[in-house]
Amino acid sequence: MNDIQSAVLRILDRELNLNGRAQGFKADTRLRGALPQLDSMAIVSLISALESDLGFEFPEDLLDGTIFETVGSLTACVTRILESGHS
Repeated sequence: MNDIQSAVLRILDRELNLNGRAQGFKADTRLRGALPQLDSMAIVSLISALESDLGFEFPEDLLDGTIFETVGSLTACVTRILESGHS
């Protein structure tokens, strides 16, 4: 697990009140549709927390439901954003 995935899991755990469960998630762990806590309001909070904690802004063209399919898809999106310098 890399540093970005660790940060994503920490933020997921905190924002969705998973009480440590997210630390056991793997890249292929499903998020959307599998976690009842991940509703539209939670997605907004999650986006805000990711931006705040990791110091970037989500480009609007990347904000679609597919990035929340799995831990891996969310981590890959955050990694691309951070590597492209969208801060």
